Amino acid sequence: MTITQSYNGVAHQARTATDRSVDVWKRGAKTIIGPVDLVSNLPSVDLTWPVKRYFEYVQQAVELNRDLATAGAETVMSLFGVVREHAEKVSRIVKDETETVADLAREQAEQVEQAARERAEKAEQAERDQARRARQAEREQARQTRERARQRYEGLTKAELSDQLAERGLPKTGTVEELIERLVSADSH
Repeated sequence: MTITQSYNGVAHQARTATDRSVDVWKRGAKTIIGPVDLVSNLPSVDLTWPVKRYFEYVQQAVELNRDLATAGAETVMSLFGVVREHAEKVSRIVKDETETVADLAREQAEQVEQAARERAEKAEQAERDQARRARQAEREQARQTRERARQRYEGLTKAELSDQLAERGLPKTGTVEELIERLVSADSH
């Protein structure tokens, strides 16, 4: 039962009791007053006391209704206060949790970004290392090829080297080393 329903029930009971009191008072008055000719013969009656009692009763009913309504309003306000307090707590908790989740998400995103950067740097470094090794291998291959090419001419005399250069239309002057280099260069082109 709600506070309003309780208040309405008490107010209805007070009204019903008041109506009954008024009816009783009216019936009593009619019984006492009776026919008009009897009224003149009746002794004088003091109705001050019953009227006073009636209004005291009405005043008590009003005070009771006021006390009940005040207590009901206080209870409702107290409940609203508790609900508001809980709502504020829940709001703070949700806000704190949201901030915590956002911080964790940012932190994880930063970690993922850092890991991706590190992987990219490692991949670039591996690529550079591979390119450097490939260049070294090419240089080594070229050096070995040049050495094999030089071996063909190493045992020849200067005159034999000059003859081979002449056959190719290349200059024949210089040291034996220069002549061999000239022949090796001509072979590689």
